[in-house]
Amino acid sequence: MTSQLLSGATGVLALADGTVLQGIGVGATGDAVGEVCFNTAMTGYQEILTDPSYMAQIVAFTFPHMGNVGTNVQDIEQMSGAAETAARGAIFRDVPTAPANWRSDADLQTWMARRSVIGLAGVDTRALTRRIREQGMPHGVIAHDPQGRFDLEDLIAKARRWTGLVGLDLAKDASCLQPFVYDEGLWNWPEGYAQPLPEPKYNVVVLDYGVKRNILRALTSIGARATVLPASTSAEDVLARNPDGILLSNGPGDPAATGAYAVPEIRKLVDSDKPVFGICLGHQMLSLALGARTVKMEQGHHGANHPVKDLTTGKVEIVSMNHGFTVDRDSLPAPVMETHVSLFDGTNAGVALKDRPVFSVQHHPEASPGPTDSLYLFERFAGHMDAAR
Repeated sequence: MTSQLLSGATGVLALADGTVLQGIGVGATGDAVGEVCFNTAMTGYQEILTDPSYMAQIVAFTFPHMGNVGTNVQDIEQMSGAAETAARGAIFRDVPTAPANWRSDADLQTWMARRSVIGLAGVDTRALTRRIREQGMPHGVIAHDPQGRFDLEDLIAKARRWTGLVGLDLAKDASCLQPFVYDEGLWNWPEGYAQPLPEPKYNVVVLDYGVKRNILRALTSIGARATVLPASTSAEDVLARNPDGILLSNGPGDPAATGAYAVPEIRKLVDSDKPVFGICLGHQMLSLALGARTVKMEQGHHGANHPVKDLTTGKVEIVSMNHGFTVDRDSLPAPVMETHVSLFDGTNAGVALKDRPVFSVQHHPEASPGPTDSLYLFERFAGHMDAAR
């Protein structure tokens, strides 16, 4: 049956505990199930909604005004063209505004509809954020029907049936199917995206668990030829390409689930003494390969304004975060040292081996979206590759 809604409601968020938030539907129509998280970034909504790390999640933006810079084809982060390999939905305080930016080629609502991203506006995102902070990230269904017809009982039941992210390997769906070489550098005003060096300095293999374009651009900008391989690639196939370094990318899902096939290969890569750099999911699975544990977080870290301390330099940097699992710092074995820590809650944000050129960070140093404080990590990776030669 169709339950009664407030007059004018064309969008809803139905949570597994029976809570229903009503508002204005935007973007695509239909419904989608996922884990509801909040993101505290003030900019970069397009990069956030196309980040494969948000696969199977519904993102509530704490900043009230979205849409003012529109969207464009350059700021899409996912490599896969499939809409389901990024965020399933978005929640806004206000209806997205009309764009006013010279780079825009579409407004946010139209872009969301084209990409099958369901949106809900006109809800109290502060109250939703407070709920997530106190009770954790709930399972929910976001729905949009211009006629305002919703079977709320069915939507709530769908949210309850969803099993969640624990035990879910999503990297296999977010990963590329065939190897490819990426040859675009970071964006700079007024030139645009940089061109690769005529003769690359480094040959880097990227294991794609849901890699972001700007990570590949950052590699190109340090002089690397970035060859991207599927998540299931064996260590033998990686090493057969004689890389100067190996990057373990970001991605969605439970690191322990993806690690069932990825971690044994990562161990072999570590044992090869090649420089290894892990980011986000890559950091978590590298930590698993080194003997640590990962655990599900209650609220996760999602935003472009998170303070992290680099324990190797003593400096504090503001970074982009997007993760719902974390490395249990108490489980780090003796050969592993903690290199970065979140100043929000003290959770681990980076590790390194003392005797090998192997390191990783939980945050997103490619700065898309977010500040460029952590771009130095790509130079650190380049330094490891220089030393290994």
